[in-house]
Amino acid sequence: MLPNFSRISTTSAVMLAATLFAGVALAQPAPAKKDYEPSVGQSGKDVVWVPTPQALVDRMLDMAKVTPADIHFDLGSGDGRTVITAAKRGGKATGIEYNPDMVELSRRNAQKEGVADKATFINGDIFTQQSIDAYSKANVITLFLLPDLNVKLRPNLLNMKPGTRIVSNSFSMGDWKEDDKISAGGDCTSWCTAYLWIIPAKVGGNWKTSRGTLTLKQEYQMLSGTLNNGNVSAIVSDAKMNGDQIAFTAGGAQYTGRVNGSNMEGTYKAGAETGKWSASKQ
Repeated sequence: MLPNFSRISTTSAVMLAATLFAGVALAQPAPAKKDYEPSVGQSGKDVVWVPTPQALVDRMLDMAKVTPADIHFDLGSGDGRTVITAAKRGGKATGIEYNPDMVELSRRNAQKEGVADKATFINGDIFTQQSIDAYSKANVITLFLLPDLNVKLRPNLLNMKPGTRIVSNSFSMGDWKEDDKISAGGDCTSWCTAYLWIIPAKVGGNWKTSRGTLTLKQEYQMLSGTLNNGNVSAIVSDAKMNGDQIAFTAGGAQYTGRVNGSNMEGTYKAGAETGKWSASKQ
């Protein structure tokens, strides 16, 4: 019996058409991936995301006196606006953000604003040692976290270089009183307050000075203590650290100076008398 060539031809044609259709379907480009868009109030690792109003971003950077020479880190950098604003002022800034989608969004935003070479974004957890090692090199820290997270960060912040400026949107650092506080003003209606702390040098303990033994007790930037010279003991008052700068009053004299590790030096004024003083840690 002879083969049915018409049936074979028809079957082959159908198979060929199906193959070609499948090839065309496979060749179609995949639909473009839509850029990630965050929602205000969306959940994160430790906080929900709420963007800092741009007016307050500007005031926070002003408050920190950010310059192009500074090393600035934003902890929990969200959509990148604080880092990008700092970069647009001429400096280099880095954001650490846990959500990888927000990191990519921040990089796209930096590219759009023309500062991708100055704004860096790291996908990471701000409480890991790797992140701590990174931001410990900064001399400006900005953040918008919750009070308990600020307090959790506090020991690491206090170990940073004296004079480092910490600026928080809306929330305090527990019993560590701020050095300054401002409001964004204008038409800002929510999340409009910023707090500033300046990391103090650590000066608690006994210091040998040319004017006696200076004993200091330190609680953050605030100081108390005594200046003892023989049988005479003077209470230390009006005492405060401002980064590595110290100021206090004792025995009717006003002292100002600068701390450099285990040494201090500066000037004093007692009525019409002025002079220099120095101290070394015992």
